[in-house]
Amino acid sequence: MATQNIGTRGLRSAAAIGIGVVAGALATLAAQRQALVALRERLEHLERSAHSQQATNLAAQQRQHWELLSKAIDDPELAEVLDLYEPPVSPKQRRQYLFANALYTNLLLYYRIGNLTRDEFFKHVRGMLQNPIVRDYWYATQQHRASIADTDEAKLGLLVDDLLRQLEDADTEEWWVVGEPPGESDGPDGQ
Repeated sequence: MATQNIGTRGLRSAAAIGIGVVAGALATLAAQRQALVALRERLEHLERSAHSQQATNLAAQQRQHWELLSKAIDDPELAEVLDLYEPPVSPKQRRQYLFANALYTNLLLYYRIGNLTRDEFFKHVRGMLQNPIVRDYWYATQQHRASIADTDEAKLGLLVDDLLRQLEDADTEEWWVVGEPPGESDGPDGQ
């Protein structure tokens, strides 16, 4: 009987140790899960902060761009610095082109910070291209855009180039239906 008691006690001890090991493993898993959840929340917070900082930086850049263009629009001597057009344009055309650049850049910023979808960007550009000065500006800056290949801005520029070709080839006066808006999944990086 003494042998039987020792065996039962040994089984109970082994069972207790096993339960303790399982409980310890479960507690460790729960702690790891909690740590992973906390880490995921921290990463999401950092991603939101990074996106917010990027939007802030883009807005600051847009403000700086507008200030520089405003000075050039107001001062013909400063505007000469930005006259990179072939053939050179008149001071009046240069001011108009600078303003067209400001309009397009503003639209581009709205898209990049998420205030416009790609479809909305497309529709706004389609409207802008109804103005012959904007079209002339777009053609005059073709070489400028060629120098920024493989960027988000270049890809949107190609979208505008394609839309302009479609508008010019269209056999309809209903310009607002010309061109196929890009899919929403088509971000500036082509995804």
